Amino acid sequence: MEGSNAETELGVSVGSIRITDVTQDGDLLTFAITSQKLNGSAGVCVFRTYDDFDWLQQSLFSQENLPGLQGIIFPPLPSKAFPSQSNTQTKTLKQLGFLALGQDWQSYCKALEFYLQQVAAHPTLCKSKALDSFLVNSESPGKQRGKKGIFNRLSQAVEEMRKESHKDVDNFFQNERNKNTNVASLSKVATEKLLDVVMTEQKLALACGHFSTSLHLCVNQDDADAVAFSKICLKLSDIIEAVKRNFEKVASNNLSTLGLGLDLESRYQEAEKEMLFRRTCKLIELETVKKNTEKAKANKREVMEAFQKAAEKEFNQISSVAKQEIERFHSSRVNVLQNFLIGWCEQQLNTAKEFAELYSQHLEACRNMYSD
Repeated sequence: MEGSNAETELGVSVGSIRITDVTQDGDLLTFAITSQKLNGSAGVCVFRTYDDFDWLQQSLFSQENLPGLQGIIFPPLPSKAFPSQSNTQTKTLKQLGFLALGQDWQSYCKALEFYLQQVAAHPTLCKSKALDSFLVNSESPGKQRGKKGIFNRLSQAVEEMRKESHKDVDNFFQNERNKNTNVASLSKVATEKLLDVVMTEQKLALACGHFSTSLHLCVNQDDADAVAFSKICLKLSDIIEAVKRNFEKVASNNLSTLGLGLDLESRYQEAEKEMLFRRTCKLIELETVKKNTEKAKANKREVMEAFQKAAEKEFNQISSVAKQEIERFHSSRVNVLQNFLIGWCEQQLNTAKEFAELYSQHLEACRNMYSD
């Protein structure tokens, strides 16, 4: 879209951005995105597909005239979902993790909602005209493909893995790279382990459902002993059904709170890793330019020195932006993960209280059966 890289003030409230609905047509998911305008009480509702989200991300990447762009930690856009695939398939779970679970793509919608809110809350990215257009224009922007830009050309350099081990000239960034490598790995493992827990809880809930149903097959009214046994089976079926609902609720809590938090944390760690790698690539380019300048002949030295000066200026801008981004990243990520953890504890505590009371009722009912 022409002029999509121009800066503008975001016309909607960041906190009001919500994905309120999703419709599915074959492999196509369409998301209803609502927000509230700042200059009045009017609300806005637009409909976007994943291609539109991808257009927005590419538009943010392609702001080539923005100083220090490559030092920005871009909010990570979740991978594209393919609704025709079963959510239990290994490929889909590997691709989307927690976002493939839940009913009616609720977790996936929440992740996209977080993405939009993080972009809108970013002090630089929120000024992109592309974001404002995405949120308020009724026409789908995805039909007008964004430029790949210098960002993607640098991303292709990921193939040169040797650059990842290149020693940094700044201890701040070298330490951050080392820390990011460890935290990114741990975040990924923690996310995968919790995903295993949630899937196990779902399987246990399913097994309890089958067991509860099977107990009804034992009901027999032929004689007094059979009637007594049938009562026990029915009561046990009720108890197993309660256990089933407990597993479902606990799994749902894990998914909607800590699961989404760990998924977001893991993807953000990868986003920081990509930023640090882009800066490392620029560092290597600068070092190459310096070497070429030193080797340059007298008649070309002036041109090479000017080129080196420009490269140094660009690298310093990227490093300056990157330091600010890292400080903001650590502060915001701690707060976000803390909120997810608090929500997780509150939901699981409420669930525990709810089912403890229900189990007490079932226990009392069993005592009454044997006292009669």
